[in-house]
Parts: sequence; C-alpha cells; structure tokens
Amino acid sequence: MTMHDGAIEPYRSIGIVIGAIVLISAVILVLAHTIGPKRKGPVKDGTYESGMPAIGDARQRFNVRFYLVAMLFLLFDVEVVFLWPWGRVFSRVAGGGAVLPMPDGAVADKTFLLLEIVVFGVILMVGYVYAWRKGVFQWD
Repeated sequence: MTMHDGAIEPYRSIGIVIGAIVLISAVILVLAHTIGPKRKGPVKDGTYESGMPAIGDARQRFNVRFYLVAMLFLLFDVEVVFLWPWGRVFSRVAGGGAVLPMPDGAVADKTFLLLEIVVFGVILMVGYVYAWRKGVFQWD
C-alpha cells in the first residue's frame, strides 16, 4: 500500500455509494422500460397539464407582474435560508454562554448577534416596503 492509496481511502465509501446509486437507477430504468405497460394512442400521447387539457398557445405573453412576484418570492425565500445558520450560532452562544471569535480577535456575544439579525430584518423590510410602494403587489 502506497501513500497515494491512503489519500484515496476516505473517498472510497463515497465512490461505492455513488456507484450503487447509478447501478440501482439503471436497473430501475431498464426494468420499467422492459416490463412496464406499453400503451399508445392519441389520448396517451396528448399533452397533459395538471389534469386539464391544454388550451391556447404555450408561447403566450405573460404580464411582467408574474415574474416580479416570482423574483420577490425567490429573493425573500433565499434570505430566510440565511436565518438557519444564524439561529444555530445564536442558540449556541445564548444557551451555553459561549463566545464567537471574530477575525480581528474580538468576540461576538448574544447582544451583537441580536443586533445583527435586527439589521438584517430591517434591510428585508426596506426591500418589502419598496416593492409594495412600487405597486408590485397590485393585481388589477
């Protein structure tokens, strides 16, 4: 066994799992294709959209408000994802009295972390109020 083999050892189990996933996926696809039902016809080959027949052209124009609401949803949804790691750190600092080391050598206590999330929330609210005043949420 060489030194190179030892460097690969931690990744061997990951490779085995990925190989098993690829093998099982291939077996499932082949079995579904070979023993699955093979019905063809105009109804089976027709367009299906949430249980309703497709009406109109698929390339019709949508109002830009739909895209604005979708972008705002993504923006605020992603911002909420940042609350999870903050909550983990805050619960560790506030619950156990631990301190969080900062790059400049200082430490962050629970007051600093609380003020940090208040600033984060204020920035989110400013964005929400801005979108509201621009009329993004008006559907008439």
